[in-house]
Amino acid sequence: MTPNGYLIFEDESFLDSTVAKMNALRKSGQFCDVRLQVCGHELMAHRAVLACCSPYLFEIFNSDNEPHGVSLVTFEDLDPEAVEILLNYAYTAQLKADKELVKEVYSAAKRFKMDRICGDYLLSKMDSQNAISFRNFASSMGDARLLDKVDAFIQDHLLEVSEQEDFLKLPRLKAKVMLEDNLTLPSNGKLYSKVLNWVQRSLWENGEQLERLMEEVQTLYYSPDHKLVDRGLVIDGQSEVFGGEEDHLQFVQKRPVRESTQRQMSCSSSGSLSPSNQATNAPKPARREWKYIASEKTTNNTYLCLAVMDSVLCVIFLHGRSSPQTSPSATPCLMKSLSFEAQPKELEEQPLSPMHYARSGLGTAALNGRLIAAGGYNREECLRTVECYDPSEDRWSFIAPMRTPRARFQMAVLMGQLYVIGGSNGHSDELSCGERYDPLADEWVQVPELRTNRCNAGRHQAAVCELEGFMYVAGGAESWNCLNSVERYNPENNTWTLVAPMNVARRGAGIAVHAGKLFVVGGFDGSHALRCVEVYDPARNDWKMLGSMTSSRSNAGLAILGETIYAVGGFDGNEFLNTVEVYNPATDEWNDCANTPPSPPSD
Repeated sequence: MTPNGYLIFEDESFLDSTVAKMNALRKSGQFCDVRLQVCGHELMAHRAVLACCSPYLFEIFNSDNEPHGVSLVTFEDLDPEAVEILLNYAYTAQLKADKELVKEVYSAAKRFKMDRICGDYLLSKMDSQNAISFRNFASSMGDARLLDKVDAFIQDHLLEVSEQEDFLKLPRLKAKVMLEDNLTLPSNGKLYSKVLNWVQRSLWENGEQLERLMEEVQTLYYSPDHKLVDRGLVIDGQSEVFGGEEDHLQFVQKRPVRESTQRQMSCSSSGSLSPSNQATNAPKPARREWKYIASEKTTNNTYLCLAVMDSVLCVIFLHGRSSPQTSPSATPCLMKSLSFEAQPKELEEQPLSPMHYARSGLGTAALNGRLIAAGGYNREECLRTVECYDPSEDRWSFIAPMRTPRARFQMAVLMGQLYVIGGSNGHSDELSCGERYDPLADEWVQVPELRTNRCNAGRHQAAVCELEGFMYVAGGAESWNCLNSVERYNPENNTWTLVAPMNVARRGAGIAVHAGKLFVVGGFDGSHALRCVEVYDPARNDWKMLGSMTSSRSNAGLAILGETIYAVGGFDGNEFLNTVEVYNPATDEWNDCANTPPSPPSD
């Protein structure tokens, strides 16, 4: 009893107890006055409870001519399990759905006008690991409110999001932006809006396809007056901007779609490019989603951006490079890496041209006097692109990409054709598939699969090579402890024999045969990437240290053209590499510059 004469009593368990009892009554069908027919399944409930939770059902019940009878509401396009989950939420305020049912639950929630509740529930479960899948889901459901919330989260956590598997699967646009010496790339939304303008113009005005733009590194020019230039054409004002917010730019297409590019794209849950279903007689609206979401500066003059291009969620990588040209009227030449820019007075010692892609765990081989570099990892993805190096011109060019992205695989040349087999696809999956490259047709065809999935030959990240009828396995790791031991396999008697160990324990080393000897290059010793090189002489059964490389390289590619040994790509402990260096056995020196013509290649 209180001083004013009122009796006050609070039962903290009453609400939970009542809710539980009401839900039990619903499940047993007691006192229910509404039946929901969902694809042949009947679900019973209480009209008052549903009217409080669902504005859609409230409107139906409010217009019911028999308010005191049992209402019947029929749904032929909703999932019964999803509706049951929403009913349970209406009675208990608890939403629990398996991930396979999330989309169906959300569809039902949108019908019941309960999507804000479901959206808030999803947002409460969002983190860096699932932000991309949440955004793809919100896009597929057409929920602008949820999209804005997810995008705001990604803007605040882009670097953490960029490390997740879903992010790594997204399509990628890579652009080298040539700069004057005193310029740096701005990291604001205006720069990326210009990039989106360029992509849009390429798609709609130049007849390009989005997938095609993703296949090769694009080259643009950033002028001193902060204009983005492509082949002399300023990329400002190509599209009409609506929306008004700098960090949420969208575009209205101003030109009709070309017949050759009428295929519209949609974003799947993994971020891959796929054709959407088009009605043959219904005209498509001209307005498509073009949106800058977030960007971060990752290294010096390198920027990472997440954007929506033609309704496809994509990653944009911009790398600022000092321009070898001063005129924006021509496309700047993309031949030299950032760290090897040659001054005019040093032209006699130009750096070897880098690959278009940084690659670690790549496959390398000599084919028809050319150096082939295929697949491998870079920091963003597992690659399927293949590059061909012409030593006479010091030039890399693309050949047909492999059918499957792969790294840490075996590559060999047989009867003038290139074979790749096994490896990893970048998602912790070892591969059994293989393919063959025909240089005359410039195409890859599938070959019979291995009986067992295989990645990394020999021991874990061991170097494996054939020499004089024997197979050698050098180094590798055992329980992540690097090894210096070397074994030799004799196929004639099916036996393994230990030979002299290497001087340095290493895994992920490159290996090649030259002049009857084994060359082992770089690798990882358990704490850092290596520059050191050693050679094995089978006649003497000993290892000798050679001149070290100019760069530390683990999981690099190693191949021989003529008398020259090429080390390609790899990982230096901080960055994935696209650089190349060569070894001259006569001088025992490695060089990353082409100050003298390389040795003539042998077919």
